[in-house]
Amino acid sequence: MTTKQKISLATISAFVVLAGLIPAGLKAQSVARRIASTGSGKVRMTFASRPDICGSGNSISHNGNDRTSWSSDRSPDVEYDEECSHSPVRLVLDVDGGRVTKIRTYVGGRWRPAAGSTTDLGAVPVRDATDFLIGLASSDEGSVGRDAILPATLADSVVVWPPLFRIARDEARPIATRKQALFWLGQAASDRISARNSYLAKNDDATEVKKSAVFALSQRRNGEAVPALIEVAKNNHDPEVRKSALFWLGQTSDPRAISLFEEILGARSTIGRGRVAGTRAASFGPVYVIR
Repeated sequence: MTTKQKISLATISAFVVLAGLIPAGLKAQSVARRIASTGSGKVRMTFASRPDICGSGNSISHNGNDRTSWSSDRSPDVEYDEECSHSPVRLVLDVDGGRVTKIRTYVGGRWRPAAGSTTDLGAVPVRDATDFLIGLASSDEGSVGRDAILPATLADSVVVWPPLFRIARDEARPIATRKQALFWLGQAASDRISARNSYLAKNDDATEVKKSAVFALSQRRNGEAVPALIEVAKNNHDPEVRKSALFWLGQTSDPRAISLFEEILGARSTIGRGRVAGTRAASFGPVYVIR
């Protein structure tokens, strides 16, 4: 190998090492800069989705259960050849003067022919995409921040719960964005409960009665429902009933619900079949037990 070749290889190796040292935030900023540089129009991008997620038309499903649906069965952006198509996540961003004004999220399928001024960023690394979306959720004061949370939760092999906890607790964020963060944290906690206790799952009349009772509890006002729902989510023996309690906790903005989701998702301690270690239900006030 000549001296010139050795120098070239050394230079390439140095660039590779430096690229690996670039912080994720800077990479996300590069996505933001690419979007801002388009000026005005539509921007398309894709990234890998979780394997348990699929889409069809304007519907996105998780393990066959509907997660969210838009107002029409026909998507103006994506077309499908199968009932539920896996990967990638497809984002369509409306951009005005370099600023994102609207987000539409799809999974699977293929792009329809672009109309008007459309820029396609192609496949974006998952980490770069989620950093960009979480950045929007953490800074935008309107509906874009709220709508950025859903696609972030669909990303493959990326843990987005820690920043979502920060958003849910940030009183400077719009209430709609905080509620959206809390909702998806509740869904994640519910998924964790299901995975741990699938062998205990039931679908009988007794379970339905208990779930109805959980709904009735959730309708109590002024935060009175929260201690009761936490008790059910921690201690009930039926995973379906616990999932129901977690769902309704995800509709609140209560910090006690956020703390429970942290425990379930492993940010603090873990929940088994009984109480959380070091936590007493009595500390939350009155408890309504659904056994």
